[in-house]
Amino acid sequence: MSESGPGKSSDHPTLLVRDREGHDLLCFLEHLIPIEGQDYALLSPVDTPVSLFRLNNDAEPVPITEVASSEPILSVADVVLQEHDLVLVRSAITLTVSGELEEPDQDELDELEEDDDVDEDAETFELLVSFMVDAEEYGLYIPLDPFLVLVRMVDGQAVLLSDDELDRVQPLIEAELEEREWPD
Repeated sequence: MSESGPGKSSDHPTLLVRDREGHDLLCFLEHLIPIEGQDYALLSPVDTPVSLFRLNNDAEPVPITEVASSEPILSVADVVLQEHDLVLVRSAITLTVSGELEEPDQDELDELEEDDDVDEDAETFELLVSFMVDAEEYGLYIPLDPFLVLVRMVDGQAVLLSDDELDRVQPLIEAELEEREWPD
């Protein structure tokens, strides 16, 4: 077992991101990228991000993208996670789970990567817990792809981007990161 999050050491710099509702998300600083005279940062959450899905028998799970912090579904999820010594955190941007999680099975991950039927653009998730609320089944899933948060740095603070700014700078940041990884 390992600490929740991507397994970073405590000497990695961290930044706090706050959304409009006042929720916080503590993140590790992964990359600092200057674009057009402005500093942007790629961050990864300290705690493990999770996604909520409605489970429908044999059909594909349906993601639930909007859920209020006081939603009864989250109260039940809290109780189920406590049975595993985990805590559901209503963080900025995403729900997270804090506590010790088991590492995903590397053999299963390798099989998923080798599977020709898997859409390369599709996100891959691993079920953490499932539970029932009002005769509906739900699940909290851990994304197996890295969960990164793009922010603008203002006076040492991480500021979430508007949708327009994200659309404008994301391709520039991706190009910069690609250049950093594969210089000519």
